[in-house]
Amino acid sequence: MGESDQGEEAAKPPLRVGMVGYAFMGAAHSQGWRTVGHVFDLPRRPVLAAVCGRDGQAVRAMADRHGWGAVETDWRALIARDDIDLVDICTPGDSHAEIAVAALAAGKHVLCEKPLANSVEEAEAMTAAAAEAAGRGQMAMVGFNYRRLPATALARSMVAEGRLGTLRHVRVTYLQDWLVDPEFPLTWRLRRESAGSGALGDLGAHIIDLAQYLTGEPLGGVSALTETFVRQRPLPARTSSGLSAAPRAGEPVEGDGPGSGPVTVDDAALFTGRFTSGALASFEASRFATGRKNSLRVELNGERGSLAFDLERLNELEYHDHTQPATHAGFRRILVTEPDHPYLDAWWPPGHGLGYEHTFAHQARDLVRAIADGRPPTPSFADGLQVQRVLAAVEESAAKNSVYTPIAV
Repeated sequence: MGESDQGEEAAKPPLRVGMVGYAFMGAAHSQGWRTVGHVFDLPRRPVLAAVCGRDGQAVRAMADRHGWGAVETDWRALIARDDIDLVDICTPGDSHAEIAVAALAAGKHVLCEKPLANSVEEAEAMTAAAAEAAGRGQMAMVGFNYRRLPATALARSMVAEGRLGTLRHVRVTYLQDWLVDPEFPLTWRLRRESAGSGALGDLGAHIIDLAQYLTGEPLGGVSALTETFVRQRPLPARTSSGLSAAPRAGEPVEGDGPGSGPVTVDDAALFTGRFTSGALASFEASRFATGRKNSLRVELNGERGSLAFDLERLNELEYHDHTQPATHAGFRRILVTEPDHPYLDAWWPPGHGLGYEHTFAHQARDLVRAIADGRPPTPSFADGLQVQRVLAAVEESAAKNSVYTPIAV
């Protein structure tokens, strides 16, 4: 960037970001905020003003690594700062509602990680607070980052253009294997009071949102099963900071160690659904799929064609045009790296793929532009509430379906 470019960038009004939470998702969001202004021409200049976490030493180290200007150890102090315009919430779900509502009341814009909350009631309160704040010009958005992949954004535009015709059947899976070891400790993600639910909220929220985003319509009903395969896990040992050690970055949880405690969330969730148009859907979310590290796949089948996306091949779409003669029809690969594909006008030459971390820069770009334009960003808190209602319906259905009907053999 030349001197004139630097001068123009410095002259832009700043958007001063304060982030609550500093582990895995905090690092991902930091990458997005730090990168976005260097890649995209934005109407406002993101500034990494302050980051907040309970462990002062750890959050100071994180701030130094990722370029945050100041540190707080109490989120209330963060949102009270005059040099914060936007609060970015990257904490476990049990604190989302309290922080978001307070930040909106303090006059801040808000970005909140998914799932929006741990309950429908909390999500409703957050959505009401966001609606009230919108009247004051404040914006609130929930962070479903997989919408921001160029390939999924392209898929959405193809569906909206009618390339698939009337949708008939949607299949979505999100599979991981990091809980297979029964000796993996009881982190916060395995406790209902912190996480709300297990694979369902962690992974299922993503695929519910992605399915509704890609189809352009909400789910109208579900039928579900959930299971917890390992019901007791060892407590993490305390560290010198007073938090418990955890082998995955970003998952500290208070515990007594040694000893064990109950797992109070699901390890896997399977459910079917029906969209309001009548299209059928099937969903799988599991943290016990041995060999699958972060395997998200979605397939949309319509009367005129089909689309498929695989996160492990995230720069590609599979597309079948069913209007073509059968003699040469079939799935073909679309390499989503052209400058006229979504988000790619600012990145690399065609064929040079992007990665997971770029979704957070795209998320920041979209939010900064929405704030500058004074228009509601998407996905909104209302969109997050819709996902929360589906999650609750899945849990309710699974509770009802917990007793199997025997099948004669």
